[in-house]
Amino acid sequence: IVTRSIESAQRKVEARNFDIRKQLLEYDDVANDQRKVIYQQRNDILDASDLADVIAAMREDSMTDLVRLYVPVESVEEQWDLPALEKALNEEWQIAVSLQDMVAQSESITDEEILERVVKLAHAAFDAKVELVGRENFTQFERAVLLQSFDSNWRDHLSSLDYLRQGIHLRGYAQKQPKQEYKREAFELFRQLIDSVKNEVTKILMTVQVQSPAQLDEAAQQLEARAEHISNVTYTAPTETGEAQTVPEGQALGGDEGAFEGLRVGRNDPCPCGSGKKYKQCHGKLA
Repeated sequence: IVTRSIESAQRKVEARNFDIRKQLLEYDDVANDQRKVIYQQRNDILDASDLADVIAAMREDSMTDLVRLYVPVESVEEQWDLPALEKALNEEWQIAVSLQDMVAQSESITDEEILERVVKLAHAAFDAKVELVGRENFTQFERAVLLQSFDSNWRDHLSSLDYLRQGIHLRGYAQKQPKQEYKREAFELFRQLIDSVKNEVTKILMTVQVQSPAQLDEAAQQLEARAEHISNVTYTAPTETGEAQTVPEGQALGGDEGAFEGLRVGRNDPCPCGSGKKYKQCHGKLA
């Protein structure tokens, strides 16, 4: 009787542990899908010989988001807050423009024309800056800014996903499916990540003060120093038992994506990086 009781208890524990591992894998699948998107974009950036179109699209999106805060879609002049928009453009984006004069001198003007004016000025200001240092030189700086922004925001995103996962089971008390809620909110967090990269990259490139290749090199060095500073941050991630563990941020990124390419490592095997952790808890976390 005692033996049967022990065996029954053991089966229950093993079944519970299996369910925990299964759920963790399902949550990891969400991060893994997002990781593939990020690394594909990083690879595209590394392979591109010219990033002008990518940067221009980001700049136009950022300017559109900004303008729509003060000049809503299909709105009329009485609904516009042009003084606040002019102030934001000048102080945050270093774009000097008198939209109020533009409106005063026009008999009829639409919100789309305001948007087109701002976007056109942003493109012109950026092109003038590139002209000073040379397109080829600025492309390298653009690449560095993009990669640094993707990496830093991806680190923050991983921390947000871990925080979300640790408390998502509470949604069950509200008669909601925790896994579905996790997927929905993880997607929203990922959308915010992309928006953050877009706005961060655009603002850096629009506001950096450079008039020569030498000044551009100095700006690139400052950017690199900033990246090294934030790379020393750590974040907390749950293990299979639900307990928290502290993980270095550089490790959370998976390190060099191609470092273990070609190796066939089991999820429960020691990580090839030598950290002493299981592969699934180290470089295999998002592999």
